[in-house]
Amino acid sequence: MSDYESGHSPTDIITYIGVPLAVLGVLPILYNTAVTLGALSKIKRMLKHSRLTALTRSDVVNRIIEVELPRYAVTPWDRFSNRSEYWTLSRHPSNIPGGSWTTFNWRTNVIGLSTQRVEYADQLRQPQVEVSFDELVAYLLDLGAVPDAHGWRLLRSTGLWTPVGCSLMLSPDGKEKALTIAPLDSSDGHLSLAVTWKPEWTTRDYSHLPPYWVRLPPPPFDERNDDAHGEASSTKETVSPEDGDAVEEEGETSSVQKPSLDSARQAGEAISRKPITCQISVDGITTALRQEDQLHSSLHLDSLYIDHVRIRHGGRSEAGVWFASAITAYGTTSQTILWSYKIPEAIISFARKDTVPCGVLVLLKMVDESITPEWTAKYNDHGAQLDVFTRRHQEQRAAMAAEAKMPPAQRAQAVRERQMRENQERLQDMRDRMRLDAQRKETRTMDALQSPKWSAEVVANHALIWLKSKDKRYSESMTIKDVVGGLLHRMVLDGQFTTALCKMLDLWKAWADNGGMRKSDLLALEEEPRMFAFAVLLVALIKDTSSGTEGSLSMDLQECLRMWRQVRLG
Repeated sequence: MSDYESGHSPTDIITYIGVPLAVLGVLPILYNTAVTLGALSKIKRMLKHSRLTALTRSDVVNRIIEVELPRYAVTPWDRFSNRSEYWTLSRHPSNIPGGSWTTFNWRTNVIGLSTQRVEYADQLRQPQVEVSFDELVAYLLDLGAVPDAHGWRLLRSTGLWTPVGCSLMLSPDGKEKALTIAPLDSSDGHLSLAVTWKPEWTTRDYSHLPPYWVRLPPPPFDERNDDAHGEASSTKETVSPEDGDAVEEEGETSSVQKPSLDSARQAGEAISRKPITCQISVDGITTALRQEDQLHSSLHLDSLYIDHVRIRHGGRSEAGVWFASAITAYGTTSQTILWSYKIPEAIISFARKDTVPCGVLVLLKMVDESITPEWTAKYNDHGAQLDVFTRRHQEQRAAMAAEAKMPPAQRAQAVRERQMRENQERLQDMRDRMRLDAQRKETRTMDALQSPKWSAEVVANHALIWLKSKDKRYSESMTIKDVVGGLLHRMVLDGQFTTALCKMLDLWKAWADNGGMRKSDLLALEEEPRMFAFAVLLVALIKDTSSGTEGSLSMDLQECLRMWRQVRLG
């Protein structure tokens, strides 16, 4: 029976068989289209919820979705000018993986675009941001985070091979992780980090001293000197009636200047009696602010002149380096875990050496000779002087006895000759004694220069006692660090004092590097023993700080911050 006889034509056969086959061929395309559009819709909802601006494209045939997201470089807001952004969390954090950085409010800057090709919405990743490692750590510390000593030690020793999830910063209670190591999927060789934070973890505010800042207390002042100065000022302002005419002639020219000078003096005294807060960066001091009751503002209106304590590369003066080293040492304690300036190795090496001869301290009357090791010869001329006196006395008695037997005229002549001879002997004895004393003084000076050397720490203890005995402003309870804080405060405000102190430090370091002290160095110390005592206290504090931070958490953290300047945060 033929097809025609059965009632089915070839066209019908093709229709019955071809159409289902065609439908089956289109179904994958329809499925891919539906899945792709569904994934694209979900991605767009995720982007909208995270407040992200992105360009999306879809290939429904190949089931691929392209997403272009901007890449950012971020930095924290100013803790004073933008308090709401700095101290509060973002109201719309991102839920997309890699977007943990959106927990905080940041100042952002677009640095490029990141293109991703995904099939499903859960494959989407938010690009990591670039942030300065030290700014990130300082920000978390300012909020109240606590460093994890084990994590920083592990990061310092293993680098990029640190296990994912290793904690670097913890919550204030130390129970939860705040900053962890993230996968290196798209970090391009940079250290990859992830951050977590909760509102209740913020335990600090703008009134606290931020990292990299140091508060310097004012030096002690003598109230009696201030009262005397006030009385002198009031005495100068008192004018007698006889001088009234003369004062009236000069009053017109001085009436304008005098109030301005008085106000300037009063303003200077007010600043000198208030604490100063200094910001220390990698390049030394950057800002010095007059400290009020609380730290409220960083406006330049409150900033102080600090050019004389800045680090000047290539300059002959090392005042900036000495100040930055000393204030870093002052601000670094057992509780300090973050500082930015690295004290030069040359200064640390100098501070650790024994460079001050103990005999020099005896000559400067800072140390009693009885507590020093024997460093010079001791002379006892009492026996020789007694022998000379006895011999001269016997000769005088013999001459007087012989004169008594002479005639009057001859006796008078003999007495005159004897008295002249005795006067010459006394003059010669005085010259010999002065010459011998000068020789012994010179020998004692040379012996002092070659005497056993003491460390800066030992010398500082004696210098502090000497300062307290010479200046009643320094109470018995004050420590080396207390005095150094006042010295740094004065260095910020007094350029002449800074120059003199740093000149003494340069002189000291020069003789330490050149093999020992010379006589000219001793003469300089004898002219300024007080300045030398101040220099000793600064160097002793630097030595104590450099010894105490070795192998500590702060050292591990500092080394990690130096190894990775920029990190990826996601």
